[in-house]
Amino acid sequence: MIELKNVTKRYDSLTAVDNVSFSVKAGESFALLGPNGAGKTTIVKMLLDFTRPTSGSLSLNGIPSSQAECRQSIGYLAENHHIPACLSGWQYLLRCAELLDISRSEAIDQCRRIVELIGMHGREDTKVGTYSKGMIQRFGLGAALMGDPKLLILDEPTSGLDPIGIREIRQLLESLKGQGMTIFLNSHLLSEVEKICDTAAIINCGKLLVKDAISDIVNDGETLEDVFVRLVKG
Repeated sequence: MIELKNVTKRYDSLTAVDNVSFSVKAGESFALLGPNGAGKTTIVKMLLDFTRPTSGSLSLNGIPSSQAECRQSIGYLAENHHIPACLSGWQYLLRCAELLDISRSEAIDQCRRIVELIGMHGREDTKVGTYSKGMIQRFGLGAALMGDPKLLILDEPTSGLDPIGIREIRQLLESLKGQGMTIFLNSHLLSEVEKICDTAAIINCGKLLVKDAISDIVNDGETLEDVFVRLVKG
């Protein structure tokens, strides 16, 4: 599904990503982990072709990330995404469907299904300005699911949420995982990553430290957080 081969990204004298290679299989729930400034968001930006690598290659389903065709199968939720407060959740989803050139009848069908999936039935006609952060994140995920993507790329989907909101998003991701969705998750909440993801990669200062099944990364008596701190601190 996703493959990075010897990817390097430099900004003048700064090397944000340094010769990173890894792959993510279809149907896998994968977490990209690292401290602030490690290069995680730069990798996400390269996958989405917001920026391009200095060297190396990235591909999705065998298609180079520079080609628009590969993004037809991607749903993306940015960190701290914004929904205009004057819209209802339903109106927001419909506008996202229009951007994807989905027919009106199909868009309505998808919106109904997504509203049920994200647990927002009964609140979809309420203005976004009245929503909690958790509700906004749910509709953000709903927008990412529009068009039935094969891959979800989520950048800090639980950022700023309280414990209830975090649990709600985790339960939704667990449901999507159970349906075979490929999930690429960028998060600092390692306890949640352990519950959701099958595999993880840890990077620091642009370099890949480890990439493996979480069950193989974590030793007996350790948590993923223990492993993260041990590897990052060196």
